[in-house]
Amino acid sequence: MFDFFANPTRFVKLARAILPWAKAVAFIGFGLGLYWGLITSPADYQQGDTVRIMYIHVPVAWLASSSYFLLALSGLFYLVWKHPLADIGARAIAPIGAVFAGLTLFTGALWGKPTWGTYWVWDARLTSMLVLFFFFIGYMALANGFSDRRRGARPAAILALVGALNLPIVKFSVDWWNTLHQPASILRSGGVSIDASMLWPLMTMFIAFQAFFIVIVLMRMLAMLAEMKQMAQHRKGATS
Repeated sequence: MFDFFANPTRFVKLARAILPWAKAVAFIGFGLGLYWGLITSPADYQQGDTVRIMYIHVPVAWLASSSYFLLALSGLFYLVWKHPLADIGARAIAPIGAVFAGLTLFTGALWGKPTWGTYWVWDARLTSMLVLFFFFIGYMALANGFSDRRRGARPAAILALVGALNLPIVKFSVDWWNTLHQPASILRSGGVSIDASMLWPLMTMFIAFQAFFIVIVLMRMLAMLAEMKQMAQHRKGATS
């Protein structure tokens, strides 16, 4: 099954079929989500309008973790099957995940200042997210650190798998340690603790960011495949 979906020709056809729909979902989702979140949703009874940072911070934080999971999964597929499409997928995901992790830290700092009185504390959740950001940077540095990209693919994939050990810490740090960061409000054993007037805009932004992520990753992978095809044709023409 993996070989079927990893075939570059089939992947290009599938990606081109998905892209228009993903773009439409992202465009509509951002329009509705930002309108509901910034205009129609109520202010929090404690945090006031500061809570509206949530509609950006929470989705990008979720995508930072989920994109690293996909990065590690792509690394695993590359190490096991040695398929170049897995390496291309990982290289496409890494910078996007790094941006999401950086946005998580930035929006968290903006939220933390009025809430905690400081932009940064060495809190377990904040520190583990910072470590995740550094793993993204480390993967990119290692993958692109060789003139022959194939030499960097294997050590970068191994580093991605090692970094995956940090994902449970990011997720459960608020449960394992006494931290300033609030506990989970959606994926929790007691059920969702957010009022529907805030939950629906938040979920809409989740969907919009996820669709945006799909669009950017697929576009980057298609561009990389086109570049590799062009280079292969150039080498073939040079040797003929």
